[in-house]
Amino acid sequence: MLPLNRAWRSRDRTNPRLYRRLAKITQRVAGRLLLRVGTRGSRLSLVQTDMVVEKIRRANPGVEIERKTITTSGDVDRTTPLFSISQKGIFEKEVDQAVVEGKVDFAVHSMKDVPTLLSAKLTIASVPERGATGDVLVSKGGKLLKELGDGKTVGTSSLLRAAQLRRLRPTLRADPIRGNVDTRVEKVERGEFDAVILAEAGLARLGMMDRVAERLSLDDFMPAPGQGALAVIARRDNSRLIDILKTVELPSTRAEAEAERELVKVLEGGCKVPVGAIASAKRDTIQLTASIFSMDGKQRLTATRSGPADHPAMIGKSAGEELLKQGAKRIEETWRTVYR
Repeated sequence: MLPLNRAWRSRDRTNPRLYRRLAKITQRVAGRLLLRVGTRGSRLSLVQTDMVVEKIRRANPGVEIERKTITTSGDVDRTTPLFSISQKGIFEKEVDQAVVEGKVDFAVHSMKDVPTLLSAKLTIASVPERGATGDVLVSKGGKLLKELGDGKTVGTSSLLRAAQLRRLRPTLRADPIRGNVDTRVEKVERGEFDAVILAEAGLARLGMMDRVAERLSLDDFMPAPGQGALAVIARRDNSRLIDILKTVELPSTRAEAEAERELVKVLEGGCKVPVGAIASAKRDTIQLTASIFSMDGKQRLTATRSGPADHPAMIGKSAGEELLKQGAKRIEETWRTVYR
């Protein structure tokens, strides 16, 4: 939040207490609520943030929101494969820190980028309606996955997608790829890769579905936990703001996200371990299906659980515990050799 007259020094912005006090004064003078939202600078991040901001404005007349772009460590290092980076939250840590310090009031992230353990000062204040959950193939010449010749390269930054690709098409090469969605598509068009696997939700939000060769079956390519969902992050102690952000929440999407995130917490997995999950909340019931894969994709452990939609964490915990009983830890250990 910024005073309208901007009559304060830049160094004052590092003082959260002063920052919030000036903001309250501004609200009283202006007679309206001024908020600042933090986001990464990628086109997808900006589009997703603008989607949420527009929903907030429509649901809360009189609220004005200013967007602030923040560079993250994931944006700086665009070459190291994601599974080789030991730091967690590389696409959201700096943005969330800005929320903690009061430099911005809230932030919008892709749910799958949000660590299961947030700062004690933060909370997922709102979970808007979810987009498409599955993966799609973008390929040179629009070829289907089954039409790609042996030895062709398929780019993916996800161990989960790589394992499932090896399971379905073991004669293809799953090579690491970095860059924003636009960049990855361009690498296919330039011939650097024969194809890439991407989340459908991202391409749909960017208006790039015309580049899609095919939607990949959820049976063959289980998505990452939280895929297609967005997380709106705010300070836990800002109850007034949380009430505003809750106006754009879809309870069924929150239930799905909580079930999938609890599963990851139980398995202690994430982007470094190929855990796939898809939850579906309908009326009063939620069902969660989860899988973990061996490095070559040949071994797949699966658990399905269902129960009351108002206890999603219980469903995620139950599915995770079932996978542990089946030997998930053993599979996780074989994967750790990939990024040690």
